[in-house]
Amino acid sequence: MPTANEIRKRLEDNWIQFLSTNSAKLASETLSGATPPSVFIGRYGYPKVKVGPMVPPFHGDTTILDKPEMWLGKSLEDIVNYRLSLVRGVSDINIHATSGRYIESLQELAMASKSAESEVLFEKRPIADVEHEKDLGESAPFGPIAPLKNFKTASLSIDKRLENVYYDKDLHAAEAVVDLYQEGVEVSRIHRVLSVGMLGLQKNRRLVPTRWSISATDDIISVSLIKSLVVYPQIDYYEVYKYSHLGNYYSVILIPDDTWSFEMKEVWFDKNGNLGMGMDFEDARGLDHYPSIAGAYFAARLGIAEHLSKRRRKAAALALREIHSDYVIPVGVWQIREGIRAALKKEKKQFESFQKALTFACLSLSTSSKEWIRGSKILQLYKEQKRITDFLSNDKKK
Repeated sequence: MPTANEIRKRLEDNWIQFLSTNSAKLASETLSGATPPSVFIGRYGYPKVKVGPMVPPFHGDTTILDKPEMWLGKSLEDIVNYRLSLVRGVSDINIHATSGRYIESLQELAMASKSAESEVLFEKRPIADVEHEKDLGESAPFGPIAPLKNFKTASLSIDKRLENVYYDKDLHAAEAVVDLYQEGVEVSRIHRVLSVGMLGLQKNRRLVPTRWSISATDDIISVSLIKSLVVYPQIDYYEVYKYSHLGNYYSVILIPDDTWSFEMKEVWFDKNGNLGMGMDFEDARGLDHYPSIAGAYFAARLGIAEHLSKRRRKAAALALREIHSDYVIPVGVWQIREGIRAALKKEKKQFESFQKALTFACLSLSTSSKEWIRGSKILQLYKEQKRITDFLSNDKKK
């Protein structure tokens, strides 16, 4: 397995190669290519933010460049290359400006059902974005950037599902998000139209930074799904699911319970080998604060909630994420959502006690079960309610 430094070096080499290969195209103030389609809404300078299309310097079907649902199984290098190949042309726009020729052209682009041939005219040549490191986390990396002078696309094929909610100015944004999800629209496309100010009551519409729209979409959909679980019977056994990709290792424990509760814990090691941990928790009342682990929490919760909804079962859940050193550059919370989804499609292992389930869940992780349960609120909840009797018995013997 390559080391973190080797992976980082390959990523840097690939980026240099991309810039070299496309130097002639990027040296010009005009760029033509097929946008996936893709639109970027920044967050720095809020409420006046950078807004614009993302276009690669090549043509054809470029859907994969901005569709995380297609990235499962791809390497870290592949994904970073997808993202860095998208050149951003941006203008400074107030978040309340959700109409006008420029914004409406981006909204039409966001409704496109396939890649769209585009031409961008910049005020000056695109440059590598030295600021993009600051914005990693919820969203994936970004490519070169330049101030935009003009943007146009060929005729677009519009997705009617997106068009319908766009023109419904009396439909609340949360309802529109859920409706689109129920109609089978991918999460990545839903957060795009939310970001470009296309959803909600007319008076409330505004541009939403891409980073924020991703977490908002995951949050809205998962809350809706969790509410629907109440009528279903609970699972019969403790269930464990596992999956790993891109240096991230996931174990999900589903717990037999008639009431929803959810906890996510993340573990990572810093450059000195010291253990870092983040976590957050909610009970049936929901989350009353923004999670300390940010969008990772909502992404994981969505994957679990939709799994239970499809099975027509309810349970409590504990999601464990261990981040290894070969995850050298964050590529966005999509990988958490898709990682949890992939884990829950794997064959489950069933156990009669929480302790046995936890022990198995930790077999593929470097962190001990003792560390994972330290400070666990979901475990404390069960102790107080005198559940997980096997675990309590073992605990008393110590």
